[in-house]
Amino acid sequence: ATRCETPFSAGGRQPWDVGRFAKTVVFFNEPPSPKQLLEALLSAPAKALAGFMPGGGSSSSSSSAQQGGSVMTLLPASGVPYGVAMKGAGADVVLVTGATGGVGKRVVQQLLAQGRVVRALVRDVNKAEQLLGSLPVAAGGCLQLAAADVSQRQTLSPDMFDGVRAVVSCTAVKVQPKEGDTVDRAKYYQGIKFYDPEIVGDTPEAVEYRGLQNVVGMVTEQLGLEQGKVILAADEASAARWGALDDVVMGGVSESSMVFGRDAGENGGPALVFRGRVSTDNSGGFVSVRCKNFEPLLSLAPYEGLALRVKGNGLRYKCIVRTNTNWDGIGFCRSFDTTAGQWQDIFLPFSEFIPVFRAKTLRDGTKLNPSGVASVQIMLSKFEYDGELNPAFKTGLVELPITGIRGYLKQPVTPRFVHVSSAGVTRPNRPGINVDQEPPAVKLNDTLGGLLTYKLAGEDVIRSSGLSFAIVRPCALTEEPAGAPLEIDQGDVIKGKISREEVASLCISLLQQPGATGTTFEIKSTVPFSQPWAPDTPAAARDWAAELEQAGLKRGVTGKTVDGVYTGKQPEGEALKQTAAAV
Repeated sequence: ATRCETPFSAGGRQPWDVGRFAKTVVFFNEPPSPKQLLEALLSAPAKALAGFMPGGGSSSSSSSAQQGGSVMTLLPASGVPYGVAMKGAGADVVLVTGATGGVGKRVVQQLLAQGRVVRALVRDVNKAEQLLGSLPVAAGGCLQLAAADVSQRQTLSPDMFDGVRAVVSCTAVKVQPKEGDTVDRAKYYQGIKFYDPEIVGDTPEAVEYRGLQNVVGMVTEQLGLEQGKVILAADEASAARWGALDDVVMGGVSESSMVFGRDAGENGGPALVFRGRVSTDNSGGFVSVRCKNFEPLLSLAPYEGLALRVKGNGLRYKCIVRTNTNWDGIGFCRSFDTTAGQWQDIFLPFSEFIPVFRAKTLRDGTKLNPSGVASVQIMLSKFEYDGELNPAFKTGLVELPITGIRGYLKQPVTPRFVHVSSAGVTRPNRPGINVDQEPPAVKLNDTLGGLLTYKLAGEDVIRSSGLSFAIVRPCALTEEPAGAPLEIDQGDVIKGKISREEVASLCISLLQQPGATGTTFEIKSTVPFSQPWAPDTPAAARDWAAELEQAGLKRGVTGKTVDGVYTGKQPEGEALKQTAAAV
């Protein structure tokens, strides 16, 4: 390395390492590759030509307006008149698919009554206006419409999912009597036992399976993953994205690196190790590692903050998040303490990061917006902020093993994707099933284009997505009022009926029930199918938390038959392990 002797070298100062400074600058400001240069040259004539075309200078704003127009306000929030285009309006939007169906329209109604911002994904806007346009809206509530067909991926645009933090999925194929139905589908709403059914329109595969694939694919980045968004993993590829950003940039001599340690983690596993030699010579005193800028910027909007898994050394560090790609711009900082010799989880809420520029806090009200993260940095510094000293700092050799950095969801994690499926989805072709004693949907599964088979395949899409979810399997749906005594079970064995009003209420409650996260369960009324439920007075609000707790739901229970083995009420993984051990 090239060292430059400065006039200040005497008196204990060390020579400045110009070569290491240059290496740092190049790492975080890579010159364009030949491919990037070629792409830039090829695109230049097109951009120049566009500037002379009518409207050429405003193409981006025109595109934005066109996209924004696909989400419209039906029932207004305060000050937003009917028909005004909205894009990502309001926080914590609840997306409802199948919003004009029997359960979906009730979900919309109950959410609006709670003052929630609801976005209804519908195929027929006119029908949605007729069914939903006169619903009462509590303070803070708003109903938006997004016109799309979930079975047609090209109709789903990103702006339809902007700001969505929860989904209630009520999408289903249209089933009607072969002899036809009334305009308001009166025969259908009586229940499947009263007529010979047929599928009308799109197939079960297109809606129940492919449609769910499309929705899950579009909404995952907005909802966030249950286990978090990985920013740093304990592997060599991740280590290569991190470089040193030490006090050499201001003339200091401290130096550090982020290295991969194959056995530096817990129980001899892998880890990345932030390792450095800290010196306060030359008015320095900090070491840090920073990842290269994310391209495109990383959206962490659905997450509560950053979680680090580290082996502490008793020192205080800073985590710095940048939302711009500048070499030296504003960083949002949050200090954290570590415990010597212990592996620990560090949780850093985004709301607690403060804006800082060169160790001085900004007091202009700037807040971290995690929807566009450019980079993340870990620092050990002599100073905290505004000249205050770090109370847990030392010079010399230091190292901090890290096995992961990730965005984490608000704790405890609740279901963010609630899906309405159907009881009976695992029963076709299950060993020992007497089809003659099963509900019509099971008997007619093949006749109805594999309706239950594709509903189950859609469930599997959700279960394998990484989202925090709950899947509800109602028995035969009725138009009866809520309030009947209920039974909640797992393993897909119960039969009976359940009010659509009840199912809608349950779906909304599940968004706040951490104990239901990752579960699949069935629900029915204990009132016999042949006995109408007609209470004299409206039912009191149901305590869903108590009902679900009493049911003792288990994660991973599906009731599926895998390789000829019915997994029953056991978590699927456990059942298959027991079967394999027995063999």
